[in-house]
Amino acid sequence: MTRTRSTFIDLLQRPQGYTSGPEVVDELRRVVASGAVPPGSTIPLDEVAEFFQLSRIPVREALKTLVGEGLLEHQPRLGYTVTSLSSEELNELYLVRGALEAAALDVAVRRATERDDRRVQEAHDRLTHAVSEGDTGEFQRSSRAFHEAMLQPCRMPRLLHMLDVAWNITEPVQTMVHVSDNDRSGMHHEHAALLDAYLARDAETLHTLAAEHHQHLMRSLTALGD
Repeated sequence: MTRTRSTFIDLLQRPQGYTSGPEVVDELRRVVASGAVPPGSTIPLDEVAEFFQLSRIPVREALKTLVGEGLLEHQPRLGYTVTSLSSEELNELYLVRGALEAAALDVAVRRATERDDRRVQEAHDRLTHAVSEGDTGEFQRSSRAFHEAMLQPCRMPRLLHMLDVAWNITEPVQTMVHVSDNDRSGMHHEHAALLDAYLARDAETLHTLAAEHHQHLMRSLTALGD
C-alpha cells in the first residue's frame, strides 16, 4: 500500500548538495514559524530525514532544538508536534513580546540612520500593499517585518534574539489572519502613526503609540479567545 506523504514535507525546501544540521534547523523553523502548519500538527521525523537525505540522528537533534525554542513539543508515542498554546500562554508571550519590543524600540529610534529609515519605509509599503490586496497572510508577515525593521537599529543582538524566539512561538497561531477586518484596519492606521513618529525621531510619542498599539493587540487576542 502506498504511504500518504505528509503535507508538512510539501512545505520544505532543500538546498542543493549536502544539508547540514543547522540548515535543517533553519528550514524546519521557517516552516513552523510561517504558520502554514497548524498547532498540534505532527512533524514526521522519518519523512523529514528522507527529504533531506539524512539519517534520523541529525533530524532528531534539529527537532530537539526547536523544542528548546518552544516551537515544538515532544510527547511519548505522539512524537514531535507544533506547540499548542492556551489563551493564557499566548497572552503571556505577547506580554513578553511587548516588553522586549518597547525596550528595543526606545534605543532603536535614537540610533537609526537614513538607511534604516528607508528599510522601515519599504517594510511599511509592503504592509500597505497587503492591506490593499486584502491578503491576510501577507499582512501577518509584513506586520512582523515592519516591526523588526524598526527594531533592528538598536543593535542589541541578545534582546532581539529573545524577542525573535518569543515571536516565533506565537507565529503558528497567525493572530493577524484571524482578527476582525476592523481590527486589522485599525492596526494598520497605528502602523502609519508609528512610522511617522519613528521617522521624526520622536521617541516619547513613539513609546506612547507603541504601548497603545500593543494594548490594541492584547484586546484583539482576548476577543479571539472568547
